[in-house]
Amino acid sequence: MRTVLDIKGLEVTYGKVEALRGVDLSVGDREIVALLGNNGAGKSTTVSAISGVVRSRAGTIAAYGEDITAATPWSIVERGIVHVPEGRRIFSRLTVHENLQIGGYTVREGTSVDKRITQVYELFPRLAERRHQQGGTLSGGEQQMLAIGRAMVAGPRLIMLDEPSMGLAPLVVAQVMDAIASINESGTAVLLIEQNARAALKVAHRGYVIDSGRVTLTGPAAELRTDPQVVEAYLGA
Repeated sequence: MRTVLDIKGLEVTYGKVEALRGVDLSVGDREIVALLGNNGAGKSTTVSAISGVVRSRAGTIAAYGEDITAATPWSIVERGIVHVPEGRRIFSRLTVHENLQIGGYTVREGTSVDKRITQVYELFPRLAERRHQQGGTLSGGEQQMLAIGRAMVAGPRLIMLDEPSMGLAPLVVAQVMDAIASINESGTAVLLIEQNARAALKVAHRGYVIDSGRVTLTGPAAELRTDPQVVEAYLGA
């Protein structure tokens, strides 16, 4: 399997606080990889370092064999790596359609943007019904769909989703996870950052558990679902 993303020995500090301490992580082509952990474990810092928003103190980040450790956030997007941040961060005063159009700002061909927006509407029919509504009027689940859809308009080879299930009802979480599986089946690799281990491990192929800035456990998702440490810490008895 070709490696899309390969992280070695990643270290990030905030002042004197060590947020990441030697993280190793990889994502293969057409793979869904879950990064699990509690609040403050280092999940969001990891994805922020990958996307160039946070700078690492040590370690390397490679995409398709190319070192992107010091690359700018916009050049990382141009390489096909797109980050959907925690909290959705849509443009609340713009319509659904306008939000999706902004997702294609790095795409040079307008026809490609239009085609991808059509595909987003097929993936999320609810967005198609609300294409003329302002983003701020959508429900939490619809806003999450819009944030994911906006990222897909960029045509990513790897999409990184930071806590996509946060604050959503169980039924909506299931819908979002189904959409993530569909995106992956279409050929896009996924790095799924989640506290909701139960939902994440249902769709992921592999997983990593991070605690206090270190990867403490890794393996196939099916094995992690039954691992005693994961069951006790994240899945309940």
